[in-house]
Amino acid sequence: MKITFHGAAGGVTGSQHKLESEGASILLDCGMFQGRRKDAEKKNREMPFPARSIDAVVLSHAHIDHSGRLPLLVQEGFTGPIYTTPATIDLCQSMLRDTAHIAESDAVFVNRHRSHETGSDIVEPLFTMADAEATMPLFRPVPYRTPTSIAGGLTMEAYDAGHILGSSSIVLTDGKTRLGFSGDVGRPGLPIIRDPEPLPPVDYLIMESTYGSRRHPQQGEALQRLEEVVKRTIGRGGRLIIPAFAVGRTQQIVLLLHQLINEKRIPPVPMFVDSPLAVDVTKTFRAHPECFDAETAKYLEEGEDPFGFKRLTYVREAEGSKKLNDLRGPFIVISPSGMCEAGRILHHLRHNVGDPKNTVLITGYQAENTLGRKLVNGMKSVRIFGIPTEVNAEIESLDELSGHADAAELIAWMKPTTSALKKVFLVHGEPGESAPLAELIRSTYGIEAISVRPGQVYDLLPVTQKIVHAV
Repeated sequence: MKITFHGAAGGVTGSQHKLESEGASILLDCGMFQGRRKDAEKKNREMPFPARSIDAVVLSHAHIDHSGRLPLLVQEGFTGPIYTTPATIDLCQSMLRDTAHIAESDAVFVNRHRSHETGSDIVEPLFTMADAEATMPLFRPVPYRTPTSIAGGLTMEAYDAGHILGSSSIVLTDGKTRLGFSGDVGRPGLPIIRDPEPLPPVDYLIMESTYGSRRHPQQGEALQRLEEVVKRTIGRGGRLIIPAFAVGRTQQIVLLLHQLINEKRIPPVPMFVDSPLAVDVTKTFRAHPECFDAETAKYLEEGEDPFGFKRLTYVREAEGSKKLNDLRGPFIVISPSGMCEAGRILHHLRHNVGDPKNTVLITGYQAENTLGRKLVNGMKSVRIFGIPTEVNAEIESLDELSGHADAAELIAWMKPTTSALKKVFLVHGEPGESAPLAELIRSTYGIEAISVRPGQVYDLLPVTQKIVHAV
């Protein structure tokens, strides 16, 4: 086997690794880069290999930084199978269509505002709805713990990664060498989904390192902190704007707000989930109770919808979204994208970040150069749709809800893999996160760990031979 790291190498977005075995090429994830707009646009449009050379894709989960370029791969000629869990397929049905719709809509919006500028280039969407539709028939369901033969003489087996609904960590083997791919590893005790499931022993491991140098706050504090932010914002007559990933984070926040409402800990204000994608994704959550933890399953046993309550309104149509800007008095709105890079959240931020009564609550990791990272870093002026916008609203972060394991949790998660483990390749982390984690792995287990770079190639030889690599 040979592995080439193309994306999420030295950064946290654009997950994409090419595995070669017996003349076949298998792509592990096909994610979208997010960050500085021009740089991300260039990276996203340029596949580092001919799409037709890929025989199959193995997808860890539905988040766009792992799945978002699948329609582009198809647009450029890929026709092979995409192996992933049934819940991930259902999520991708909504997410990839939504990404195409946003790309087309944003292109129209930007081109309309540029129409009066002499010499401005026309913006083309990365891919279209037709490309997204052409991707759907290629998905192949692989339930958890079900060995499945794929291309190149390889067998894959998926384990629950506990990151989002349907997320998986994967073991691939050719009968001689076992390669583990963590995908994104979740945290024990997260609301809604089950805890991360450990992998069996492997020879080599590709592992995420998003929070490789950090310890998360205790999750029990999340409910208390959310209560405080809601009360503080409403107390001054402001609006609470929550950028949130449509998959996982939106449903977690809704569940926590549900609990706060039930316990009468926050005032009764209108609450909105403003996203057609979040509406569809929530339907998918309801369709996959087999992925729920015991606490969430209890809601269903008691005849209660964990993702819906009296004061919560789901907004699908654009006209309904626009009307939110005309509402009087305090309210809460949850809207994707989680890194504030696309979708309706940009319109909400544009209308609300200038008012000091309002709060923007960041609830997940913000990649370098994204609008979300700029807000967290305290920038007082940002560009939204290319328009300079003053930031006077309060900016808060709720790190307790992070869907990524921290350093200690990653070390604990990988322990069952280590009895035969020869080398760890660290991906999906900025250098300041992956380097400390590499050292922690060495000091804890005595196993070599490498922070990989884009374009690095490694030959994974049978364990009786030494691993060699080239750059």
